[in-house]
Amino acid sequence: MITQAPRGTADWFGKRMSTRTKVEEMARDLCRRYNIKEIITPVFEHTVLFQRGVGETTDVVQKEMYSFVDKGGRGITLKPEGTAGAMRAYSENKLYAEPQPVKMFYVTPAFRYEKPESGRLRQHHQFGVEIVGSSSPICEVELITLVSTFIKNLGLKDAKLHLNSIGCEKCKPVYNKALVSYLEERKECLCPTCQDRMYKNPLRVLDCKEEGCKKIVENAPRTIDYLCDECKEHFNTLTGMLDSLGIPYEIDTGIVRGLDYYTKTVFEFVNSDGFTLSGGGRYDNLVYEIDGKEKAPSVGFGMGIERILYFLEKEGIDLVGDDSIDLYVGIMGDEARTAAYKMIYDLRMQGFSVETDCLGRSVKAQMKFANKLNAKYSVIVGGDEVASGKCRLKNMETGEETETKFEDMAEILK
Repeated sequence: MITQAPRGTADWFGKRMSTRTKVEEMARDLCRRYNIKEIITPVFEHTVLFQRGVGETTDVVQKEMYSFVDKGGRGITLKPEGTAGAMRAYSENKLYAEPQPVKMFYVTPAFRYEKPESGRLRQHHQFGVEIVGSSSPICEVELITLVSTFIKNLGLKDAKLHLNSIGCEKCKPVYNKALVSYLEERKECLCPTCQDRMYKNPLRVLDCKEEGCKKIVENAPRTIDYLCDECKEHFNTLTGMLDSLGIPYEIDTGIVRGLDYYTKTVFEFVNSDGFTLSGGGRYDNLVYEIDGKEKAPSVGFGMGIERILYFLEKEGIDLVGDDSIDLYVGIMGDEARTAAYKMIYDLRMQGFSVETDCLGRSVKAQMKFANKLNAKYSVIVGGDEVASGKCRLKNMETGEETETKFEDMAEILK
């Protein structure tokens, strides 16, 4: 049925569109304060980028990607997340030659084939930030404070920072050995997927959503107990800085994130129902995994715009308020149309929101329309008003009318 949108997609209009626009404006303004510049990458990339970057053992790559072969025989995928494309752009465009670190943000569509649910669609939109070129934990602090501030600016109350470290290439193998040993003793109780990936990528078992697997890993070895000295120092510095800033957090050793590229820090902002509002962490080897040349320590996060809107609605937060317009100009008679529209044009050029009639309605119908638009003021322009150069400006809330010249209208509206 061509008049019905595909499952897991949405049309944007009206109040919901206004709220989304406001959220994106707030995100961009906050990034400006942090000196983070916007980047736009293609909606589709070569499939191998996500296989190498996101990881072939992840649910995203194995189950959720929209992939196809194009007319040139190339494997192409609609991007399931924003990080891999941003890292590819960093390498391909030699951004490592720019002053480091490079700080990028994006607001991008993303595509995942999964069951649509509240705040999660197959075509959704992500706000994300990447900081590339620094191994300092201050970069994690930059992102965590940005997300924390953003959540406060939105007015959301129900979101808490959960924090963990999953180690690096030095300590991960030691931990993986301990985890595999633990899992092997309980292998028969794991789901078939985890029985397979416990040897390929045992951390993925900790992220499994099957209830049986979740219960088994409750008592599994914790990554934080196997950190090398470098990872311990990094994590302790990070938590010490958060303490000094008064940002509350919870050490949550169950967080490993769902993508293979993470190292050291991983974090999520989670609500009381267990829904994740934002997630991210450090990925020091991702650029090298993508291009095989440059090593560029990196950290970033992503948060779904639809998930934000879902939480705003759930907490009863209205970011945009009423969508009133400044002025409605009613037109009475064909001879007044040109003069009335010139006034409308002039006022719009001065920054006012102005609407008028395009359907030839009666004056009474036009005033009803002005009420539906929540116009703050209205004015009727007919032949007499054009001849005198004056009209009566009506305050739609109080009903008070003020006679004014056409050229003085802007000053009164201010």
